[in-house]
Amino acid sequence: MATTKRILPVGIQSFREIREKGYLYVDKTDLMWKLANEGKKYNYLSRPRRFGKSLLIDTLQAYFEGRRDLFEGLKVMTLEPMWTVYPVIRLDMSAAGTTAESLRSYFNYTFRKYESIYPSEATIDDSLAVRLDGIITGAYKQTGKQVVILIDEHDAPLQHSWQTPYHEGCVDVYREVFAILKTLDAMERFVFITGVTKFTQISLFSVLNNLSNISFDASCAELCGISEQEMITDFMPEIEQMAACNGWTVEQTIGQLKSYYDGYHFSADNMADIYNPFSLINALSDKRLKSYWASSGATMLLPKFVSNIEISLDYFDHCAVDDITLESSDVTGGPELFLYQSGYITIKSHDEYGYILGIPNEEVRQALNAMVLPALTLRKESETRSLQSWLARQLDLGQLDEAKKSLRSLIADVPYSNKKLASMHMEERYRLIISTILNAVGIRVEVERMLATGRIDLVAWTSRFIYVIELKLSSNGGMVAAEQQIRSSGYTEPFKADSRKVIGLAIELDDLGKGLIDWRTIE
Repeated sequence: MATTKRILPVGIQSFREIREKGYLYVDKTDLMWKLANEGKKYNYLSRPRRFGKSLLIDTLQAYFEGRRDLFEGLKVMTLEPMWTVYPVIRLDMSAAGTTAESLRSYFNYTFRKYESIYPSEATIDDSLAVRLDGIITGAYKQTGKQVVILIDEHDAPLQHSWQTPYHEGCVDVYREVFAILKTLDAMERFVFITGVTKFTQISLFSVLNNLSNISFDASCAELCGISEQEMITDFMPEIEQMAACNGWTVEQTIGQLKSYYDGYHFSADNMADIYNPFSLINALSDKRLKSYWASSGATMLLPKFVSNIEISLDYFDHCAVDDITLESSDVTGGPELFLYQSGYITIKSHDEYGYILGIPNEEVRQALNAMVLPALTLRKESETRSLQSWLARQLDLGQLDEAKKSLRSLIADVPYSNKKLASMHMEERYRLIISTILNAVGIRVEVERMLATGRIDLVAWTSRFIYVIELKLSSNGGMVAAEQQIRSSGYTEPFKADSRKVIGLAIELDDLGKGLIDWRTIE
């Protein structure tokens, strides 16, 4: 019996296209319905980029426009008895540019389209606020129904204009346009706004003080993204295909996908594991593990909000933030807030003292380390990319003589020349740089692994080997002392139950920062 080929919605954000063309769809329409009918009237939801916010907006639009035909067979059909058609005003701020002029141009173009549908008493010469008032009022009078307002990626112009001469102009336009929404409460059925970052004091939050931030609500924790249960339930055929393609078991495949793309949590009261949907669907489609999120431009804005991240990366992987700061504060109030809202770090735990945040998964860890590596090595990315690729290959194949040459080339003169590292002890500098290099090439690394017998500098896992690494400066005994510590403390013993071969690396490093002198293997 022939089977119908399943089509994954790679990069598709149109609910209509997904449903009409038969793409695989993870059914969250019950959560959408509860949000629209049992939730608050004015809502703001923050989620990282490529997390399905635009698809949610599109689904809400289809629902409020009464497109029952698109929802046949989905969960919402058991919940919605009426299918009332409401007028919907939708704005996509990702298309609005980064200057006051481009914002005004976008609003003019969009408002003209709605003015052609709904009769308005405002003219093109009126202010943008007056024109939006006219559109909402006209839609309400024409249809006899309250108006739904959907605003996607509200912060895009503010993010990109931040720390530029154009920012204040963008802020002024925001205040002018969006203040009107608060005054038209009687004519509005539902207002839903999405974004990545929250500029509390300088955007629509300053004029829409009735806006509820539902980003941390337990009921919304699984609204965007793909839960672990949804992955297993909805994507098992694709998981099985990926397993067969790579020579893995199904259990190994699920473990790999979890390690790379899972780990997000959005509510202290609902700690459901959430996968990045963009990365997961791309990985299942390609049947391979890679950093899809970073390649989509996720790290582009990081330097605007976080200074010296190459030095602080370890701190951000385990940082404490109190409840009020994380849930209420402006994104400009600290780097942790931007990193959380942008998806670089996520909720790891929560207690009476607040949140513990950390890097969610290997995909993000690799992307962050790859981004900070040029700053640590004081080289252009293009100068190190080939060496990194060779190093990853050599370590995974156990070609240690060649790997030594690659690593030596990557860290030559780095600690000595990088002034940002000047306050760190030389051995600590080397540890930071080597761990960053290994993470950047996709090798899982644990820094300062504690054992009863001592503290291992680095443990690195590849698909075939586990490397137990001890670093010593020449002035501190060098390679001989490192080897002795590995042997006398039994550093390799805890890992020998693993099916992979365990190799100790006793590495000697130059005291003056001139890089790797030599290493010795212990098996």
